[in-house]
Amino acid sequence: MKVIVTGAAGFIGANLVLRLLKDEPNVKILGIDNVNNYYDVSIKEFRLSEIEKSVKEHPGCSWKFIKGNIADKPLIDKIFAEFQPDVVVNLAAQAGVRYSITNPGAYVESNLIGFYNILEACRHSYDNGTEGVKHLVYASSSSVYGSNKKVPYSTEDKVDKPVSLYAATKKSNELMAHAYSKLYNIPSTGLRFFTVYGPAGRPDMAYFGFTDKLIKGETIEIFNYGNCKRDFTYIDDIVEGVWRVIRKAPEKSVGEDGLPVPPYKVYNIGNSKPEKLLDFVQILQEELVRAGVLPEDYDFEAHKKLVPMQPGDVPVTFADTSALEQDMGFKPSTSLREGLRRFAEWYKWFVE
Repeated sequence: MKVIVTGAAGFIGANLVLRLLKDEPNVKILGIDNVNNYYDVSIKEFRLSEIEKSVKEHPGCSWKFIKGNIADKPLIDKIFAEFQPDVVVNLAAQAGVRYSITNPGAYVESNLIGFYNILEACRHSYDNGTEGVKHLVYASSSSVYGSNKKVPYSTEDKVDKPVSLYAATKKSNELMAHAYSKLYNIPSTGLRFFTVYGPAGRPDMAYFGFTDKLIKGETIEIFNYGNCKRDFTYIDDIVEGVWRVIRKAPEKSVGEDGLPVPPYKVYNIGNSKPEKLLDFVQILQEELVRAGVLPEDYDFEAHKKLVPMQPGDVPVTFADTSALEQDMGFKPSTSLREGLRRFAEWYKWFVE
């Protein structure tokens, strides 16, 4: 199997590459990432170094990394023409809800133009009767649900009222993929990820940022006075879901009009167990003390500040994963304490 993974230096991308090397014999992977400085580049370099180590342990597999931007159409076209992938996993995107409020251009470039380039490259992979891309898997987000009152969130729900540009770009990805699936019969699957966390994760995420600030003796701000609820999903559960989806492309079929029925699916990947932010902070601090990241007598109350909701945020995220369970036979199950314990132990090791 030949796989292109965009965003390969990212949190989910790098962990997916490691999983493919481990469980797909003789896999050939081409990773693309622009390694931008939206957050600390050293974390991205660490992830890439872990991939390099893993490649040496799996001599039948191959890995090539290209530092580049998916918004660079000539580069993407060249990569597809030369590599001729069977599967494309598009995880490259400008991430972050709040950053989209101050830097909208970055989201248009990566999440819209970049994704369009990926879709076009998939389309032209079928030129001249070639077999082409068998499955396009791409990252969507739980943010597409906006302020939907109905929970848990189902992929059957209407999602046309985004509360951030980031969410709007992710919903746009789903619409664009559907159009290309219909027009060009490209099997595509969108994955709505719910608050992904774990070792070597994104430093801009709350659990990582809280830890950095607590170590420095700074105050952490807990939004919506701690009443937000998040469906925290451990990275291994996310990767397990992606890995299963890769191997099961939507089937091609023809409708009564003789035209393709779009081979198109969207799934939630979440833990289906929303946790209050205050409870999350409590578990995080207990695990940081247990791992020796913070001393046992650390005064957490003196370093916590409850503040109002931020623009672009939503009060709750909660995944209905019944479609994923039915089609893929999988439901995320890592408990928040177990996941934060693994993060705290990794953090202790990484900073030392």
